Amino acid sequence: MVDANLSRRGLLLGTAGLLLGACKGADSSDENTLTIGFVSPRTGAAAGFGEPDGYVLELARKALAGGLTIGGTRYAVRIVDKDSQSNPQRSSQVANDLINGENVDLMLTTSTPETVNPVSDACEAAGVPCVSTVVPWEAWYFGRGATDAGFTYTYHFCFGVEQFHLAYTHLWPQVATNRKVAVMWPNDSDGNAIREALGPLLTTSGYTIVDPGAYTDGSNDYSAQIARFKAEKCEIFSTFPIPSDFATFWRQAAQQGFRPKIAQAAKTGLFPSQIEALGDIGVGIASAAYWTPAYPYSSSLTGVSSQDLGDGYQTSAGKQWSQQLGPSLALFDVAAAALSTTESPKDRRALAESIGRLDVQTPVGRLTWGSGPNENVVATPIIGGQWVPSKAGSAYPLDFVLCENAADPNVPVAGRLTAYGKIS
Repeated sequence: MVDANLSRRGLLLGTAGLLLGACKGADSSDENTLTIGFVSPRTGAAAGFGEPDGYVLELARKALAGGLTIGGTRYAVRIVDKDSQSNPQRSSQVANDLINGENVDLMLTTSTPETVNPVSDACEAAGVPCVSTVVPWEAWYFGRGATDAGFTYTYHFCFGVEQFHLAYTHLWPQVATNRKVAVMWPNDSDGNAIREALGPLLTTSGYTIVDPGAYTDGSNDYSAQIARFKAEKCEIFSTFPIPSDFATFWRQAAQQGFRPKIAQAAKTGLFPSQIEALGDIGVGIASAAYWTPAYPYSSSLTGVSSQDLGDGYQTSAGKQWSQQLGPSLALFDVAAAALSTTESPKDRRALAESIGRLDVQTPVGRLTWGSGPNENVVATPIIGGQWVPSKAGSAYPLDFVLCENAADPNVPVAGRLTAYGKIS
């Protein structure tokens, strides 16, 4: 049952959105107004992903303030954003609110299967075009039960297992190990997709996988897994957990003496706040980036370069750049391009078909649908790196240094991986 407070909050947010649209002269029922929905986790377990949303939404609203001229008609553009609260049930609820209450013409959603998959499912069922990102594409595509026919209204851009494999097999050899990999892959969409596809690829590349089995999100005792990793003498650790689970595991690992030479985190360890919260045991954790200010690409909608996007956020928010800035702004690049290239942008089927033919420049690189791995997905790079102490004079304690670029050689490398615990 949906919590009553959530229902009241959703009603208030929906009312506020309608009032805002009225104040701006943009009515969702107006044939000359295009309404874009945006759903992301601003609170809850995955809140780190939503941290820069306010800045990205400000850039997008400013860029679209003058509307879009399409086929000789001037359309006002209205953006209505919702917080999924990192909860699948809430994600479905707000998606349906946007579809049925706000009459969105196009939905955008980002960050983890718990938000993205329910929103995508709601849109596919309702026949509303949707573009999503920041879920490994296999977890989005197969996790939603895709058949050979794929999807009609929902499209996605993100890295996948192949990109993780490229990153890890170019990053890990920079430190000498016994190539035994302890894995903590949960029983969720991300964990199951990674177990099924990444594990065999790493085995083929000469790594031995030590897998104690899928665990339940929210577990609080990892003693059995840690004991096995120590007994097997694993020198590499790889995990795809929700942030709170990783924090619990990593603190227990430190207490129980599991200290691998490489500690590779994904889905968590992406943002400075997550690493800083771990204290000293966070320094040296390896991760991978789907965007940084070093990416040599710009936003086609705003004209903002990746470097200026990161710098602008730091100045505006007073916080360190977040890799979520790139793909979140890229969603609006895709939205503007798709709407502008559709003769009748209020025609949902025509708009969905336009997305499937789209070729657009974004901060994460050029996105070209139809180039694979399937008609609904564009696979984007992910680059391996490591959290290290910032250089003298930095306003921030840690920095993320890119250490390989196998998935996109245009992205510059700035260092080499150092064994965990050996960074001075």
